[in-house]
Amino acid sequence: MAQKKEQPAARQPEQAQPLDRIALPAWEELPDFGVYMDQVVTLLSGYLSFLPEAGESIVSASAINNYVRLKIMPAPVKRKYFRVHLAYLLMILPMKQSISIADIPRILPADADESAVHRAYEDFAGQFRKTADFFHAQVAEVLSGLTGGGDRSGVRRLALESVLVSSFARILAERLIPLQEPPAEEP
Repeated sequence: MAQKKEQPAARQPEQAQPLDRIALPAWEELPDFGVYMDQVVTLLSGYLSFLPEAGESIVSASAINNYVRLKIMPAPVKRKYFRVHLAYLLMILPMKQSISIADIPRILPADADESAVHRAYEDFAGQFRKTADFFHAQVAEVLSGLTGGGDRSGVRRLALESVLVSSFARILAERLIPLQEPPAEEP
């Protein structure tokens, strides 16, 4: 018996549907007790399952150790990671999709106390949600044109626009990051 081939139009909304649910956990939802590295990796895999690396491990223990070594995030306390560490990682991992790891410390608060990290994380998570909502609206508009086997040129257009937005966003970020720092004094 031949298998029934799934219609592409029926598959499209399913592929785009998760965009409206992409969000980072609230600060209060992050564990307020120390967890070990393997637990951190497991938590991050759940929180960030939407990232392109979702089929692979989203982050490795060696990558986290490098972030600590590079002073992008604070060191664990007696081999345990707390809410602050998870918040840093939840900001670092999506950002490294678009900018170099060397630029990330120029955006994140360095050696900040917990309240400063809390504010930075809440701001980041809020901007993250707004961006996800914007792209979900774009996808929903294009997918509404696909009902009844409509023209797929809107999908191609949105795919191209997404690639260009990504490219220009990286260029803009690379130009803006240095502007947030005060100019170096001349000798």
